[in-house]
Amino acid sequence: MHPAPGASGAGDPYYPMDGNGGYDAVEYQVGITYDPTKGRLDGDTTVIAKATQDLDRYNLDLRGLTVQSVEVEGKPAKFAREGEFELVVTPAEPIRTGTTFHTKVLYGGDPSATPKAGGSENGWQKSKDGGAFIVGEPHSASFWYPVNETPRDKAMFTLTARVPDGWTVISNGREIQKTSANGWSTTSWQERTPVAPYLTTVAIDKFTVDRMALPDGTPLVNAYAPGAEDRRDTGRRLPEIIGFLTSKFGPYPVDAAGGIYLDEDIHFSLETQTRPTYAKWADLITVVHETAHQWFGDSVTLNSWSDICLNECFASYAQWLWQESRDNENLDDRYRAALEIMRGSKDFWTPKLVDMGVGQEFHGVYDKGILAIHALRRKIGEGTFARLLKEWPAAYRNANASWPDFEAFTIKLAEQDLRPFFDAWFHGTTIPPDAELLPGTLRG
Repeated sequence: MHPAPGASGAGDPYYPMDGNGGYDAVEYQVGITYDPTKGRLDGDTTVIAKATQDLDRYNLDLRGLTVQSVEVEGKPAKFAREGEFELVVTPAEPIRTGTTFHTKVLYGGDPSATPKAGGSENGWQKSKDGGAFIVGEPHSASFWYPVNETPRDKAMFTLTARVPDGWTVISNGREIQKTSANGWSTTSWQERTPVAPYLTTVAIDKFTVDRMALPDGTPLVNAYAPGAEDRRDTGRRLPEIIGFLTSKFGPYPVDAAGGIYLDEDIHFSLETQTRPTYAKWADLITVVHETAHQWFGDSVTLNSWSDICLNECFASYAQWLWQESRDNENLDDRYRAALEIMRGSKDFWTPKLVDMGVGQEFHGVYDKGILAIHALRRKIGEGTFARLLKEWPAAYRNANASWPDFEAFTIKLAEQDLRPFFDAWFHGTTIPPDAELLPGTLRG
């Protein structure tokens, strides 16, 4: 046995210090106590992981909060903070490769005081009525529990949260227990489908909660913060939306459904697994988009953040599919109309949809990305495209995928050379040549 430290980063070129090496997370058993009136979070979280090498120390990611103690397999472990968010753990005895081990961390503080990057990283926020919520991409989990914060390491997730009576806790997956004693309520949620850390969530508020089920019995929980109750009619359409997307993408890939509807002016909604989190402005088409992510992003998770088009280009195109079906929209006409407006716009065509560069991940994928996917549909034909929408999520279900994986998969399925098309649309920074811009029926 030659134990060595696990790597302090998981290797994403854009965020090299995110995540860690030396182990694979199996499950997070997150325990928190949170009193909204005080804004303090106390955490008692156990990370269950499997060593991928002989380890004499390893890292977890945790931002801002103060660590009181760490135990590994029930024995006190040494710990230190390094850099912005590394929690370095040195167990009493080295861990042998292939061993499943438990790391228990006690910690606490005010998570809303932790610095955040802005953009799509909101961190832990207090809601306007005193509750709290957490959303963020690429970082959110490390603001409230110790984690291997990389999409490359998906794990099961269980949350047990204790809050004062009168407050409600909503999280991922299925609610498995709720008890009340001595003025405090304890709620447990469990997501058994592997989940990437940024897709875990908790929201604490005085929610109005609607409970339904999908036709196959899958539980559906919609929670509306005070001020968001007027969106209950939108939430009630979720079974219809899931039914439609299932007809396009194949079986619903996670084991619960619903939404967390906030009355907050955050500038994005997020596809938190099984239960997306919606900003104040979110409408029905936003629900279609975030629900589509349960296939594209949540079940099939990107390997690196440069692969973000695998998430956003397809979830955005789901909006067009919905409008084609529900509003009888002619998508070729819509595509040509967009092209008329954007043909001369250098700014529209400049963003790359793949390998776009750190900080540029969300430029282009919501607008240029939609046109690119519609052009792909016309390039490979209706039958092949329909197969692609189902066979791709099935092939990579509960796994990670890269953009090169998708190109290779599509070329094999279509049985044609699509490299010029992919180069022009996804790797290029100018308007594609007419052969790729107007394939198939778009030429009409």
